[in-house]
Amino acid sequence: MIERFAADLIVILHFAFIVFVGLGALLSLRWPRAAWLQVPAAAWGAAIEFRHGVCPLTPLEQRLRLAAGDAGYSGGFIEHYLLPIIYPKNGSYPIPFA
Repeated sequence: MIERFAADLIVILHFAFIVFVGLGALLSLRWPRAAWLQVPAAAWGAAIEFRHGVCPLTPLEQRLRLAAGDAGYSGGFIEHYLLPIIYPKNGSYPIPFA
């Protein structure tokens, strides 16, 4: 049970980090001191993406899922969680549009 909760927490943290990397520059415009966190985060995100690396949070989440008895997944965090939202299969959208 605790492993599943920890894995879910890792997913939330991972998603928040991706949002911060993408939109943190806007935060830095309002609060310039935020750049001290955003610039290294953006450099890390760019390095992982351009080198086709794996963020350490992904294997950690997968190990926690396996320890909880859940099935793991192949590929990375973005392919597993974000791409199905951006590019849904068969025209089925996970979020209903009004």
